[in-house]
Amino acid sequence: MQLLKYIQAQGLGSRKQCQWLIDNDCIAINGEIHNRAKDDIDPSQVHTLSVDGEEIAAVPMPYFYILLHKPADYETSHKPQQYPSIFSLFPDHMRNIDMQAVGRLDADTTGIILITNDGQFNHRVTSPKHKVPKLYRVTLKHSADDTLCATLKNGVLLHDDNETVAAAEAVLADPNTLMMTITEGKYHQIKRMVAAAGNRVEQLHREKFGDWNVDDLAAGEWKFIQI
Repeated sequence: MQLLKYIQAQGLGSRKQCQWLIDNDCIAINGEIHNRAKDDIDPSQVHTLSVDGEEIAAVPMPYFYILLHKPADYETSHKPQQYPSIFSLFPDHMRNIDMQAVGRLDADTTGIILITNDGQFNHRVTSPKHKVPKLYRVTLKHSADDTLCATLKNGVLLHDDNETVAAAEAVLADPNTLMMTITEGKYHQIKRMVAAAGNRVEQLHREKFGDWNVDDLAAGEWKFIQI
């Protein structure tokens, strides 16, 4: 991959802007200045990328996969309505790159969310037919017992679309904390299911998405992963 194309793909500006950065010795890869636009770059061998002496996140090519620990009061949208976008948590240059969240989390929901530029991967892990499990920690308004878990696993009627939906798993960590796994991704699904079962969600945190988690990340932190 030519250096100029690589720098553009990193979201560092237009072709003209990236050419200027290269011509003015602003680009360093693995500690070495690169000032020839036609230099051949192997993205898999880029360990550090610096622009004008400042190291930035080198985005893997051609596809990248990100785990983000979503904080509360952020929207899973490029065009947020009320709260900041989760994409505002990334460095400036990455905001210029086309990337999409894998599914959505409500603004007040925290926890793991995947972000990628790989459309096929996005479709595969969000498609109901693949039944990718998603584990949530649900803080309940009212104390519950195993009856709630049984009701959720047997299936509840979602009144908005007259459809019965069942949890793949539901267990209580304590009377006000429900650990619930679903394999679908309907609108407000957890909140609607718990409401249909006679309780209410006070707080919602997604612990796992498939085999991935964000246990090592603080809220707002992210990292690249390999798939």
